[in-house]
Amino acid sequence: MSYLDHSLTVPQGSFILYRLPYRPRELLRAWDAADEYVLDTLAEHSFTTNDRVLIVNDTFGALAVTLNQTNPQSLSDSYLSQQATRLNLLHNNLPEQSVKLAHSLEKLNGVFTCVVIKVPKTLALLEDQLIRLRPHCCPDTKIIVAGMVKALPSSVWKLLERLLGQTSTSLAKKKARLIFVTFDENLVIPSNPYPIEYQLENTDYWLSNHANVFSRDHLDIGTRFFLQHLPIKPKATDIIDLACGNGVVGLIAAERNPNATLYFVDESFMAVASAQENFYRAFGKTRAADFQVGDGLSDFTERSTDLILCNPPFHQQNTIGDQIAIQLFKQAKKILKQGGELWVIGNRHLAYHQDLKRLFGNCTVIASNAKFVIWQAIN
Repeated sequence: MSYLDHSLTVPQGSFILYRLPYRPRELLRAWDAADEYVLDTLAEHSFTTNDRVLIVNDTFGALAVTLNQTNPQSLSDSYLSQQATRLNLLHNNLPEQSVKLAHSLEKLNGVFTCVVIKVPKTLALLEDQLIRLRPHCCPDTKIIVAGMVKALPSSVWKLLERLLGQTSTSLAKKKARLIFVTFDENLVIPSNPYPIEYQLENTDYWLSNHANVFSRDHLDIGTRFFLQHLPIKPKATDIIDLACGNGVVGLIAAERNPNATLYFVDESFMAVASAQENFYRAFGKTRAADFQVGDGLSDFTERSTDLILCNPPFHQQNTIGDQIAIQLFKQAKKILKQGGELWVIGNRHLAYHQDLKRLFGNCTVIASNAKFVIWQAIN
């Protein structure tokens, strides 16, 4: 791709922006038409040093980098989003401290004069964010919600009007739309329903699930199938639950491998918080475990792990693809000891066995049904 393919030009200037995970021949941009629409709209607004700007769900930092002169706070549940923002500030020779990065479970402070929200894939996450955001808005707060038209069902409008106030909408532009919210301080707001708890079937374990955790209100059928086939490895001392979600896979692996130290890794702050709560509720703090929010296995030592269990995500926000899964497989290849094993579950149509065989030189089907396959690759 040419250099210009990564250049976003808007009224605020021209900026070079990249996605994460990085791919040498990236086919997708680090921004969308909704980002452009917001920036065109905000160009008509004169910010002052007294303005407090909050950006929510900025996928790769396009909004934060472009609005860096307002010293915005950027709130996200994604470590990759935060890391992309840091890197894109660096690419544009902008100081990292010009944007304050905050994760989804951090407490906000004070009242914001301008709030820009990109609609997330998960409606529950938006609900949680709006409830947390409400005490930090006032009738004068400028609130803009942005998204591609296909990602803005009527439930988004209903949620905004129930939790923030009356809405009005822009015309569609390049298949993007903006929603403007007039904050209503007199609305009666219910308590936050998250995290959601349920008892794991056929066990005494209770699972706590924050709003952005996959399958937060019940055990999904893929994970149920994976749990039925998790291995017992008496010699394993280190086991990683990679892309851990609420940590149920690592929790059951810990039960079956009582001498192992468990590591829970995810790029979602809410996922890792859920996994930590669930593990400590099950085992207390006497059992060795570690919990990391990060870019897959990038912080692990090479040849350090006996077993990696992975149910990889096959989408990044609204983009479907295998780039994250492939990166996780490549990292696992480096981190596993000689003879160490990677166990992967995926939908049958994803055909992960092709990538696993290419990377590891082997791939065995452990179990399969009409919808899912569990593969094992040995280092």
